[in-house]
Amino acid sequence: MSDLIKQITSDLQKQIDGFKPEFNVSDSGVVLEAGDGIARVQGLAKVRAQELVQFSNGVIGVAFNLEVDNVGVIVMGNYEGITEGMSVKGLGRIASVPVGDAMIGRVVNALGEPIDGKGPIATTGFRPIERIAPGVVERQDVDTPVQTGIKSIDSMIPIGRGQRELIIGDRQTGKTAVAIDAIINQKGKGITCIYVAIGQKKAAVARTLGILEKNGAMDHTIIVMASADESAALQYIAPYAGTAIGEEFMETGRDALIIYDDLSKHAWAYRQVSLLLRRPPGREAYPGDVFYLHSRLLERSARLANQYVVAKKDFSADLADTKDGVDGKVFNGPLSKHEAEEAAKAMGDGFKAVKVKGTGGSLTSLPIIETLLGDVSAYIPTNVISITDGQIYLESNLFNAGIRPAVNVGISVSRVGGDAQTKAMKQVAGRLRLDMAAYRELAAFALMASDLDKSTQQQLGRGQRMQEILKQPQYQPMEFEYQVIVIFAGTNGYADGVALDKMAQWQHDLIRFMETSFPEVGKNIVAKKAITDDNRAALTKALDGFRAGWLAA
Repeated sequence: MSDLIKQITSDLQKQIDGFKPEFNVSDSGVVLEAGDGIARVQGLAKVRAQELVQFSNGVIGVAFNLEVDNVGVIVMGNYEGITEGMSVKGLGRIASVPVGDAMIGRVVNALGEPIDGKGPIATTGFRPIERIAPGVVERQDVDTPVQTGIKSIDSMIPIGRGQRELIIGDRQTGKTAVAIDAIINQKGKGITCIYVAIGQKKAAVARTLGILEKNGAMDHTIIVMASADESAALQYIAPYAGTAIGEEFMETGRDALIIYDDLSKHAWAYRQVSLLLRRPPGREAYPGDVFYLHSRLLERSARLANQYVVAKKDFSADLADTKDGVDGKVFNGPLSKHEAEEAAKAMGDGFKAVKVKGTGGSLTSLPIIETLLGDVSAYIPTNVISITDGQIYLESNLFNAGIRPAVNVGISVSRVGGDAQTKAMKQVAGRLRLDMAAYRELAAFALMASDLDKSTQQQLGRGQRMQEILKQPQYQPMEFEYQVIVIFAGTNGYADGVALDKMAQWQHDLIRFMETSFPEVGKNIVAKKAITDDNRAALTKALDGFRAGWLAA
């Protein structure tokens, strides 16, 4: 027995000798008051703005207001269990979300946690939700289109990769439908989509998820949801979290599209949090920095410049690493394209400029704003209009008249314009926007006129048919080459003899005819991204044959 005691004593002594105390220093504080999704905390002397804090019951918050004698914390989760006197500690980490390719096809909350019941996400790292936007030097021109598949938008209000295009209109005018069409149309086009649902009912987001799954779009889509029944804090950070997820793709040389649905509710959530924390109210009770709320979000959308290195001409890879001396063949980088070309020239004939891997990505944003009775001059709409690179205005009157998508061509604009269009679309739709605006004015005048001359009647007839061509069913985006063919046919008078109520059938039959009888015309448009002289002749011949057959039938 004595031997056993000695053995136990020896083992205990070894454990005592081997023990090394570890000290963890954490900033701590005490809750002064709590309620309605916010808490005031005394202490936390070293806490930073946007730093995560944890209450003793495990709930996470974000340090929002840094005041002289207390810290205002917005609570991201159930705030009802937080009581006066509860301890709080700083986590030493700025608010961030997990990012990575594993998030594609998943539904996550504003903290990046999965809420679709498909298990954990094997993410590769974290990104802070708030970041400074890329500077001017880090960007390049927006000149590559994002095809939405919607004829009226791709032809008249083109969107480019890296652009910020506002979708604005009253309730129930098809704003979300336009965004979902754009997501569906990215299938197989190499663009990852992030749909941020802010303040929506869970049933509405579930419907959107169902539509995307039905159309095979969840294979390239991430949904970030902060529903109406969640705290204002989560609704406030959701778009920033979605942007951080999108930046991971942009900064690894890929293209992403993000939809914020919608920023009106985002501004309401921010106003609620700000008023609870007693920030001074301004116009319409919004805090003074509500413009900065959206500008620092949307400025993060960009098309990043490509970076280059100088390499030996026998360097076989299309894309180089940034490390100097890869296999002794890569030097001087990363540089801009011009700098790399100049350096290669200076180094002699044996060198060339090679693009660096993972550069030149883009993040395109489609923010949505809801107006009240068409008032685009209200506070939040004018703020976001001034931040973005154009707007697609959807009008209730057009929607109710059956013109869907209900795009008002007169107010809608893209400040990137033709730079974001392919040559083929510019060739067929160059004057379409002006012609459609002129038609709308002429149609309003014609209601009061009893007798119209022949040229005016012809212009009205052409405008009516183009209006029918630009109508499009929900969730049925059209491929680029067929948009070009249909608009070419309409603007060149091939639909002039068709009855208005037959236009949808005419368009359907035309596309089917071109697919089956003249598939090389569409393939040529896609390959050349323009209508060449030879292809124009083939297209004209095909349309002549189709018109003769259609009218005969």
